[in-house]
Amino acid sequence: MASTRRCAAVTGGRRGIGRGICFALASAGFDVAVIDLEDDEASRATLAGVRERGAKAHFIRGDIAAIATNESIIDAVYRAFGTLDCLVNNAGVSAQKRGDLLHLQPDSFDRVIGINLRGTFFLTQAAARRMVAEQRAAETPARSIITISSINAWLVGPDRGEYCISKTGLTMMTKLFALRLAPHRVHTYEVRPGIIETDMTAVAKEKYDRLIGAGLTPIARWGMPEDVGAAVAALATGALPFSTGDAFHIDGGMHICKV
Repeated sequence: MASTRRCAAVTGGRRGIGRGICFALASAGFDVAVIDLEDDEASRATLAGVRERGAKAHFIRGDIAAIATNESIIDAVYRAFGTLDCLVNNAGVSAQKRGDLLHLQPDSFDRVIGINLRGTFFLTQAAARRMVAEQRAAETPARSIITISSINAWLVGPDRGEYCISKTGLTMMTKLFALRLAPHRVHTYEVRPGIIETDMTAVAKEKYDRLIGAGLTPIARWGMPEDVGAAVAALATGALPFSTGDAFHIDGGMHICKV
């Protein structure tokens, strides 16, 4: 009997939010391709966790910023699993150094835009081409492309302008692909995490502990990678079949404006 499991590919899946997404998708019935720069102890822990949840796991070394290789990354997913039901664009970097917007340097701008926006766009394009080319029966579940952006898609951070610009660009990218891919039953979504407890945010733990305690978010706690994973899994499994191009805040209510 053929497997009924679907396949998801997660960029930046070896740790942090990416790992939380991989685990949630595995629990939701997806085999998982973990795409990342390094095959190391962290990636092996993610692969093991996926398998513990009853899913197949496969590591693919890839750098989304090297856009000439993006076709080969998607090819590797198809070689491993024969199909692609969900692409999760999670890989991204923050500004190397926060500072005055008037002194933002081109090399920092180009690095962040090159990975977060340019690389993500062209990997999405490569995946979308394969999805469109892959003929599927009308009764099969819809596929999805889910992009992890940030609260900085709308919340201004003048000390890391390049990061904010890259995430805002992902909002428009999600809408563009939503229109282009809807006739092919590929839905696109944007997920905007808030303050999530990961290795990346550990350097600011004291700051955000204080701000959360002072009422920064209506749900008064740090977000966890599994919070983001739960949202991605719900979208990937088709929980919102009459939605595409939408953005979902996983931020404890931080996006709610108040006076």
